[in-house]
Amino acid sequence: MKPIWLFDLDNTLHDASHAVFGRLNGSMTDYIEQQLGLPRPEADALRLHYWRRYGATLLGLERHHGVRAAHFLAQTHTLPGLEADLRMPPADREALKRLPGRKFLLTNAPAEYAKRVLTALDLASCFEGIIAIEHMRVFGDLRPKPDVRSLRAILARHRLPAHRCVLVEDTVANLKSARRLGVRTVWMQHYLHSHRSRNPHGPEAGISLHGRPPWVCARIRSLRSLHAWP
Repeated sequence: MKPIWLFDLDNTLHDASHAVFGRLNGSMTDYIEQQLGLPRPEADALRLHYWRRYGATLLGLERHHGVRAAHFLAQTHTLPGLEADLRMPPADREALKRLPGRKFLLTNAPAEYAKRVLTALDLASCFEGIIAIEHMRVFGDLRPKPDVRSLRAILARHRLPAHRCVLVEDTVANLKSARRLGVRTVWMQHYLHSHRSRNPHGPEAGISLHGRPPWVCARIRSLRSLHAWP
């Protein structure tokens, strides 16, 4: 039986560390600076604090400052000229197109941004659906990855049996949550070196790229490797 693939977006399908993450971080800091009236260093520190604590800056802003999710996402993910900043190996693009099985995008990014990136990468037709941060509410509360309750609800909503699903991600915390539900996990490491250097206190800090945490079923550096993975 063919697997059901759940793919993360940034630093999994494309090299977001090249330019996109830097632009997004700056855009979010701009938003916090303007909306909360903070000096830029404090705004940047708050952005990073909420990202480390909750896995998404938006979650902290919504919980503690009453920021509306739709407004934040629209303002911070506009990114004029984004398409020119996208990097993906052509071999990975072709490998994804040929990969057997149903495919869903599962991302903490907003849906419009995800659609824009997939279209620019010529991957929109590969995916049966996009599950974005707007779709990660449980009883009205925003619960993005790595929240287990949200992932459980997503699998139920789309009628995806956990044991048939494979999550391909660059963030080990998200893989750990998925594994708790019986989802098989693949750690994408292609872009992780540059990601770690820009975020030394991020989710991968202290985790060796050469080891394999017990909740990771496989490690890859190219999407082509998925064709040889059961």
